[in-house]
Amino acid sequence: MQAEQNIAIGELSRRTGVNIETIRYFERVGILAKPPRTSAGRRIYGADHIRTLGLVRRARELGFTQAEVRAILSIWDPSEPGCSEARDIAVRHLEHVRQKMVDLGQLERLLSSTIARCEGDGATSCPVIDMLDQPRS
Repeated sequence: MQAEQNIAIGELSRRTGVNIETIRYFERVGILAKPPRTSAGRRIYGADHIRTLGLVRRARELGFTQAEVRAILSIWDPSEPGCSEARDIAVRHLEHVRQKMVDLGQLERLLSSTIARCEGDGATSCPVIDMLDQPRS
């Protein structure tokens, strides 16, 4: 097994479940520290990269935005956790999640009522198409 400090990008991808192109993207945008390279130019990753990608992947799964992930990473220091700052970010994120839930509830009601009015029989007027053809209110 490869040492924790000498991991190729493919192995990093396998260990973290993060696509190789996504890893490269995270490097380009500064979410993941650029790794050192071998004399042949190959990236070599270590335990810090694994841990950071794990945190980023989980945060994205939970719906945190890229800006929120950056903010969390900026305060993330295993020796001195920035718990109050992370909590503030999570509280704001929770507010957004709750608003999305309200919005999704409204969307569900709109779609449900529209579908209920649609006969689906080839009539000249279709409530689903009429709904989609109207500008957003």
